[in-house]
Amino acid sequence: MSAVLAEALREAAAEIEETLDTLLPPEEGPEAKLAAAMRYATLGGGKRMRGFLVLESAKPFGVARASALRVAAAIEMLHAYSLVHDDLPAMDNDDLRRGKPTTHIAFGEATAILAGDALQAHAFAILADEDTHSDSAVRIELVRRLAIASGPRGMCGGQMLDMLAEESNEPPTEASIGRLQLLKTGKLIEFSAEAGAILGKAAPQQRHALCAYGRDLGAAFQIADDVLDATATAAETGKATGKDAGAGKATLVGLLGLDRARAQAERLVAQAREHLDSLGERADLLRMLADYTIERRS
Repeated sequence: MSAVLAEALREAAAEIEETLDTLLPPEEGPEAKLAAAMRYATLGGGKRMRGFLVLESAKPFGVARASALRVAAAIEMLHAYSLVHDDLPAMDNDDLRRGKPTTHIAFGEATAILAGDALQAHAFAILADEDTHSDSAVRIELVRRLAIASGPRGMCGGQMLDMLAEESNEPPTEASIGRLQLLKTGKLIEFSAEAGAILGKAAPQQRHALCAYGRDLGAAFQIADDVLDATATAAETGKATGKDAGAGKATLVGLLGLDRARAQAERLVAQAREHLDSLGERADLLRMLADYTIERRS
């Protein structure tokens, strides 16, 4: 990773962490355990890549930093909810996340489910708040697009396809894996890249370009995750590795092999970079992030 990108990611993560700390409910009152679980699941870890995408996609359009940070925090809360539920015994049954016990191990399964539910609801409440943007039409569009990205034609639909693939006797195809990964991982990343353009009321072609960038970046990111699951250690990733093959999960690594999967990720990164041509040097950090997506070891 370049020093420029490393510093930008570090600064953005610190700002997002501070915003999350402010926006998450405090641990007080009879429901303090719920707030504690929400904060445990969200604070103190993660690359904050989705939040970083919001901040960087907002820059070319002169969006106020405070507004972009609130949207970045909202997408990180929704992402945290998805991880809490993904780790549950009924789903992937993971004990480790970001180098620490998963939320259901730390707080119990029922509290983890409630924490995920509350994080999802809280994310939408933040997007709908006037402090996020003065224009109600912008707030509605943010809510609409995130709901689509996380719902039955987005992340939740992708989770369903992932579960069905494990149960199916039919061999996966490149097309079926591509759709699974587009929905499960790609749609939230696509929204994150588009959110800055929504906040900045960007021209349709610029918003479309950032959407396309996010779509290809998300696909490359998921392939890189699958490569890491097959090649990295738990110490490097902060979570259990080698589980995809053991569980019979449908991945491009399993279908194509490591070398061809890596080549596909590289093609996607090249496409993602091309989508940013119209934004010129204002999108340099987004280009660097695309390169880093397939270079990372965590």
